[in-house]
Amino acid sequence: MNDSISSVPKIKVPLVAIIGRPNVGKSTLFNRLIRKRRAITDPTPGVTRDPIFEKWDLEGNPVMLADTGGLKLDQEGLDYLVTEKSYAVLKKADIILLMLDITEVTPEDQTLIEALRPYVKKIILVVNKVDNPGREDQIWEFYSYGIKDVLGISSAHGLGVEELEETLLEKMNLTVNLDRFDEKPEGEEEEEEIETEIRIAIMGKPNTGKSTLTNQLTGIESSIVSEIPGTTRDVVTGNFSYKGSDYIVLDTAGIRKKKKVGENVEYYSVNRAISTIDESDIVLIMIDSVEGLSEQDKKIANLIVQKGKGVVLVLNKWDLIKHVPNQLEAITDRTRFLFPILGFAPIVPLSAKTGEGMDKLLDTVWGVWKQLNKRVETGKFNQALKGWLERYEIPRGTGMYYKILYGTQTSTKPVYFLLFVNHLKGFPKGYLQYLTNNIRKELGFPSVPLEIHLRERKRRG
Repeated sequence: MNDSISSVPKIKVPLVAIIGRPNVGKSTLFNRLIRKRRAITDPTPGVTRDPIFEKWDLEGNPVMLADTGGLKLDQEGLDYLVTEKSYAVLKKADIILLMLDITEVTPEDQTLIEALRPYVKKIILVVNKVDNPGREDQIWEFYSYGIKDVLGISSAHGLGVEELEETLLEKMNLTVNLDRFDEKPEGEEEEEEIETEIRIAIMGKPNTGKSTLTNQLTGIESSIVSEIPGTTRDVVTGNFSYKGSDYIVLDTAGIRKKKKVGENVEYYSVNRAISTIDESDIVLIMIDSVEGLSEQDKKIANLIVQKGKGVVLVLNKWDLIKHVPNQLEAITDRTRFLFPILGFAPIVPLSAKTGEGMDKLLDTVWGVWKQLNKRVETGKFNQALKGWLERYEIPRGTGMYYKILYGTQTSTKPVYFLLFVNHLKGFPKGYLQYLTNNIRKELGFPSVPLEIHLRERKRRG
């Protein structure tokens, strides 16, 4: 891939990693600390696989918090890859929250404690499920492991979490940032923070190469890559820069048909993936070039368009079929015919495995981003609108004469336009499509979803 892509974050902040065997409450603690349901919590062992990173405000101090996959002694299937990812995170961590269950210390716990001996100075031993006074006396037994900082908590009920936060502040030589409580002088408005990072969600069916693309973009092995369907469960985030712009990439679980979603964990994964649309600016729909588009892809596209997000169709594994003459033209024509709702969406062929086509993809993403943020002045819009009305008059209804009085663009991201009309009822939908096509072609919105809303001007008197 081109050297212009960098995965180095803009700001270096402390990294706190939560680590432990499966089902000790790591994801529950993670969600409680960041104060939202970011990681999936479920009794099924091994739910978390890829490390999950989230920005965390620790008493006014920016911190990166990581939830890691549970470490198993007896490894099978993906367990080795999960363990490898978790150890990679703890090596980079400034603080390690080693979680144990006060009700049971297993051979896996013992093995993990010994493996972490080289990092003992940056470990806080967090003993979970201390949810009644009778268990508090048992905490002292955990000092025998030779770790200085030992805290008893209940991640499910929040007990001991404040003390944990205070210990973290002390261990990282941080103080409570009181500036965040400063009040603005009366009459002074607080400036709105402008989001400058471009948020990309990668979606599609299982095994289309989503995690491979995420790793290719970020330059690190943040997502586990496996041929086993459903490998990715949580939304895995990563950062990178390209041509001076900063990006956040969200790798989601593969979305399958409802009848094929058999386990509770995968149900939560699919719902989390769909909710990621709201968190993104642009969605990349990953398509296996060999298999082509599916009805499931169409359903994803409908959701994206409804929410006014940018969308790019990514034809992955292009290296396997690019030798076929006119293949791209044939796939493009078929896509436009079968999925007219995606008629505006750019189509980019690439190989996530080799990196071929990555620059083209990111240049396309940047172009879509600019269109999502484009705003047309009201005067310019009405001048163009006048020309379109003169070129093709609005069809008359049954005993009804329609007239557009004026219009304006009401928002970016999503791109919405508002037209004031004399009669709202029965306004020709075909004419709205005519106007939509002209807005795309003449005002610079060829590759993003847009909507035209109508409002009837109230008569005076």
